[in-house]
Amino acid sequence: MAQKRSIFEEVGTNEVSKPAPQGGLIEKGRKGARKGIRAWLVVIFALVMTMIAVGGLTRLTDSGLSITEWKPVTGAVPPMNEAAWVAEFEKYQQIPEYVLQNEGMSLSEFKSIYWWEWGHRQLGRVIGLVWALGYAGFALARKVPTGWHKRLLFIGVLGGLQGAIGWWMVSSGLVGERLDVASYRLATHLGLAFVILGFIAWYVFLLGRSEAELLQARRNKDAKLFSMSTGMLHFAFLQILLGALVAGIDAGRGYTDWPLMGGQVLPPDPFYIEPLWRNFFENPALVQFIHRVAGYLLFAFGVVTWLKGRKSANKATAGAFNLMGALLFFQVVLGIVTVLHGAPLALGLAHQLGAVALFVAISRARFLSQFPKSQSVREGL
Repeated sequence: MAQKRSIFEEVGTNEVSKPAPQGGLIEKGRKGARKGIRAWLVVIFALVMTMIAVGGLTRLTDSGLSITEWKPVTGAVPPMNEAAWVAEFEKYQQIPEYVLQNEGMSLSEFKSIYWWEWGHRQLGRVIGLVWALGYAGFALARKVPTGWHKRLLFIGVLGGLQGAIGWWMVSSGLVGERLDVASYRLATHLGLAFVILGFIAWYVFLLGRSEAELLQARRNKDAKLFSMSTGMLHFAFLQILLGALVAGIDAGRGYTDWPLMGGQVLPPDPFYIEPLWRNFFENPALVQFIHRVAGYLLFAFGVVTWLKGRKSANKATAGAFNLMGALLFFQVVLGIVTVLHGAPLALGLAHQLGAVALFVAISRARFLSQFPKSQSVREGL
């Protein structure tokens, strides 16, 4: 017979307490080491950005053809004695750049350009090693979030492809009568570097928020701003490729007046090379003119995009577009100053790094258009 309960007894005091429901169990199983992977990608991002800067200096100092062989493993060891240095120098003396431009160069002068190219290649090896060790560590520890293996492997594949394209670029300057590498191959090499940088930046942005936050944020996507910023990103990438064509043939040093070129709107003899299509890659005047015009168009479209973005109701998104607009204006001014001074080493490098900063700023504005940060009603007022 069941015991009688007091009317003053709390209901359910003798029942076994049930554990409180725990939310986010699916998210907990999916998140992995998001912070750790994000930090690792930030390191790779910094290394790739340094690689772009060193690559720019290698090009601006005419050092890229000083190493005439591609040895991914053994090439990591530089010449260790005088005989080895002489052997490397003799290989360099066989290529057109030495015969047609640098004949009479001393061994000490050769060493200075050799170290630039060796450092550039060595940095590429370091990036590959950091990626491989990092990915292997997270994969073996089973800390890679669900759906991220393919993304991280994709970065590694692009890095390996970049090394092969780098040699494809260098090999174009080792034969014939060419004094430098082919400009379109240089543009391909630099373009892929920016593709890698862009994907890493996007992944870093994604890993900075939880999957649940991203899912919620996507419901508030600003489709118009996302579309405009995507257009900006593609346009900026095209301008970066055009800049590489300019750098590849030293076209930035031919005309140092602005806004005219040689006192004219259209520079003199823009189509003197036969066949006609070669002018768009090898005619310094036409290549610089196209780069200038594309810059004006990019700036105009950027202003329209900034005016739209700065009015976003989301403060973080509006701030991202304000930063993009400021960097765009700075980059245009820096480009003009670089031209007026004949593209010296320091300004040329600053202009290239400015392109990196602008490209990432556009990517961030695009990301926040798709995944706006949550804010209170008061913040939106």
